[in-house]
Amino acid sequence: MSRSKDMETELTGAQASTGAASAGSGEQRDYVTMSIGGQLFGIPVLKVQDVLGPQTITRVPLAPVEVAGSLNLRGRIVTAVDVRLRLGLPKRDSGKQAMSVVVEHEGELYSLLVDSVGEVLRLESRDYQRNPPTLNPRLREFSDGIYRLNDSLLVVLSVSSLLNFGNRADAA
Repeated sequence: MSRSKDMETELTGAQASTGAASAGSGEQRDYVTMSIGGQLFGIPVLKVQDVLGPQTITRVPLAPVEVAGSLNLRGRIVTAVDVRLRLGLPKRDSGKQAMSVVVEHEGELYSLLVDSVGEVLRLESRDYQRNPPTLNPRLREFSDGIYRLNDSLLVVLSVSSLLNFGNRADAA
């Protein structure tokens, strides 16, 4: 993954504002960052299997609207989930291609379709916060917690919540 100047500045700012640059600062966590609808999100790096550019996706009949379809990843069929739709955001503009963050969940691979993928941020565990009551309820449903960075908020996505379509099946 390439480092963008903005993300590099943000990392430096996050380290400065959280004290991460100080010696002996404790346990750290690494997150693959991504942007969805202008919001910064992160997934623990150990949950990410791969990051892919735009892919050919085959629509799956009768699948929930958030399931964009399936794609072939080195001979494996991978379910593609449009995270924008899962979060209740409007569809991506037709001219913009989605990036794929491939994660493993319960022995299966899933491609999370996001607007863009940033870099890996190393953040101090002590700076991790539970979801604030002011966080959008739809985001809170899929969030494990947050990190307050210099000029933004990093929402840590819960892969298991994001990929749990069971509630919809029960309601149908």
